[in-house]
Amino acid sequence: MKAHDGMYIEGEWRPASGPDVIEVVNPADEQVIARVPAGTAEDVDLAVRAARAALPAWAATAPAERSARLAALRDVLAARKDEIAETVTAELGSPLKFSQNVHAAVPVAVAASYAELAATHPFEEKVGNSTVHQEPIGVVAAITPWNYPLHQIVAKVAPALAAGCTVVLKPAEDTPLVAQLFAEAIHEAGVPAGVFNLVTGLGPVAGQALVEHPDVDLVSFTGSTAVGRQIGASAGAALKKVALELGGKSANVILPSADLAKAVNVGVANVMSNSGQTCSAWTRMLVHTAQYDEAVELAAAAAAKYGERIGPVVSAKQQARVRGYIEKGLAEGARLVAGGPESPRERGYFVAPTVFADVTPDMTVAQEEIFGPVLSVLRYEDEEDALRIANGTVYGLAGAVWAGEEAEAVAFARRMDTGQVDINGGRFNPLAPFGGYKQSGVGRELGSHGLAEYLQTKSLQF
Repeated sequence: MKAHDGMYIEGEWRPASGPDVIEVVNPADEQVIARVPAGTAEDVDLAVRAARAALPAWAATAPAERSARLAALRDVLAARKDEIAETVTAELGSPLKFSQNVHAAVPVAVAASYAELAATHPFEEKVGNSTVHQEPIGVVAAITPWNYPLHQIVAKVAPALAAGCTVVLKPAEDTPLVAQLFAEAIHEAGVPAGVFNLVTGLGPVAGQALVEHPDVDLVSFTGSTAVGRQIGASAGAALKKVALELGGKSANVILPSADLAKAVNVGVANVMSNSGQTCSAWTRMLVHTAQYDEAVELAAAAAAKYGERIGPVVSAKQQARVRGYIEKGLAEGARLVAGGPESPRERGYFVAPTVFADVTPDMTVAQEEIFGPVLSVLRYEDEEDALRIANGTVYGLAGAVWAGEEAEAVAFARRMDTGQVDINGGRFNPLAPFGGYKQSGVGRELGSHGLAEYLQTKSLQF
C-alpha cells in the first residue's frame, strides 16, 4: 500500500501541521519502505476537536445503525485481508502466513463480534423503581502497540464505536501503515466524519498530547507497564478514566499428570509465535523436578525447529533489548540449551529462538518481560511450590495449566493471580475478556466486558 502523507481527521486526509516524518522500516531487510507524518500537539488538537464535534450525533445514533457501520467495517477488512497481511508483514516482519491467519483474520472476527454486540447489548435496564442507562463515555484516545498492530486497533475502536463514543487513534510509530489502511476501511464503511480520527506520531509527542488533552474522556492504552504508569498518573490527575493493557510474564504450569510432550511443544510454539512479541506469551515454563530434564530436552528440540520459521523482531532497538536479556540470563547462571545472543542472520533484526534451563524464580529472565523468542524453564518441587512461582511476579496477564484431568488443571488455574488461563491448550476466544491482574493492567478488552469499558451509567428513579 502507498502511505498517506497526512492525518485522517473529520473524514478526510489533511496535511500534517509540521514537516517531521517517521521512517517505516522493514525489519526483515532493514529497508525504509515508507514515511508517514510525525504528528504534533496541533494535529492532536484538531483530531480531538473533530471527535468532540462528532460526538453528540454519533452518541444519539440507534445501536442498530452503529451495528450496521461495524458490520460494514468487518466486510471491508475481510475484503482487504490480503493487503492487510502484506502490509503487516512489510512493517512488522511477521511471516506472511502468520499475518494472514492472525494479523488479518483476528481483527475481522473482533469487528464481527462488536457488530453483533452493538445490536444486542442491553443499553438500558429496569432495576426496581429505576431505569439504568448505559451511555458512551465520550471522546476516546486509543494508543496502540506494534506487536499485533491491527488487532489492537480493532479491539479498542470497535467497542468504542459500538458504545457510541468517538475516537482519536495514535498507533505505534513502528507500524503506522496498517493504521492508515484501517482509516481507509473506516471511510469505506461509511462511518460518519469525525467519529474516527487518526494521528500518526511519536509517543512522547503525539501520544502525550493526546493523554493530556482536556477534551479526552478516556485513554485506552496497550503497551509497557512503565508507560502505562505514566499515563495512569497523568490521567489520574485529571480524573480521567483509563483502560491499560500492559506487560506480562505468564506461567505455563505443567502438572505431573499432563501429557508432557504435548504441553512442552505447545508451550514452545506459544512463546515463538509472533517472534515472542506477545504480552500474554507463556514465557515461564514450570515443570515438576522429576520430569524436568526430559522437558528441557523436548523444549530445546522444539525451539530448534523454529530457527528458519520465525520472523525478525520489530526494530534494531528491540533486537538489542532481547539480546541484552539473553546475555543477562547467561551472566546470572541460566543454562542455554537453544539459541543465544548471536544474531542468526546477516541482515534483519532476527533473534535466535532461545531456551534457558536451570532458571531460578529470582533471575531477571524469570521476572522481567523480554518481548522476544526467549523461554525460561523452571523446576518446582510440589504444587504449592508451583503456585508460589507462578504467582511470584508483578504481572498477572495470562497463563496456562496442563493436567491429565481437566478438573485438576481448573483447580490450579483458579488459584493463579492472572486474568486469563488456557486449560490443556484452550483456544483463543474473541468474546472472552482479556486483561490483567496486578501490574498487567486496568480494565478488560474484547466481548461484552470490553464494551463496558466505554460506557458510563445513569439511573433515572420513578
